[in-house]
Amino acid sequence: MSSEVQGDLSGQRREYENPPLQDDQLAESPFVQFEGWYQHAVAEKLMEPNAMVLGTVAPSGRPAQRTVLLKYYDATGFVFFTNYNSRKAQHLAQNTQVSLHFLWLPLQRQVEINGTVEKVSTAESLKYFALRPRGSQLGAWVSEQSSVISSRSLLEAKFFELKQKFANREVPLPSFWGGYRVRPDRFEFWQGQTSRLHDRFEYQLQTNGQWMRQRLAP
Repeated sequence: MSSEVQGDLSGQRREYENPPLQDDQLAESPFVQFEGWYQHAVAEKLMEPNAMVLGTVAPSGRPAQRTVLLKYYDATGFVFFTNYNSRKAQHLAQNTQVSLHFLWLPLQRQVEINGTVEKVSTAESLKYFALRPRGSQLGAWVSEQSSVISSRSLLEAKFFELKQKFANREVPLPSFWGGYRVRPDRFEFWQGQTSRLHDRFEYQLQTNGQWMRQRLAP
């Protein structure tokens, strides 16, 4: 006798309550607008406000998503770090078009970013790697990210081995680990509103280097 798992979530809802978001409240630069919203999320002490969903596309055309941590950003883009042999890195080598998504539910806000990705320099990766906790540095060496492993004990054994190997010296930057910078060409800022009449504003990068802002229907 087979069993089925079913869940009816049609009655699970929450009404959003925010003052309307008006066009004249937004910054001319989407980077400045992001900075304001991000710092608000930090001030509200949200858990991992820099967590973002990274969307990539496999060579087969199949999309994939995973959560990574934003490590820094400026007007040139948004930077995260990973294993260059990982599944995401394989996708990025074939298709540089990506999406980023920040969800700050307690603030009833979302930010979507689209753009292209490129590797940062080795010097830039080394600069960040040197700031990581030693355990995280060792972890970068231990994990052959996205590969199949038989047990967790293998990871722990390799971690202990490398801990001993680098006991009396600095942990070097792995050649297979580093950063990516996402250079945006589109931002969308979303704020929840009553009756599902949410506020959505889109910034699109124009060929002249300027950003065009427009309101989208919810």
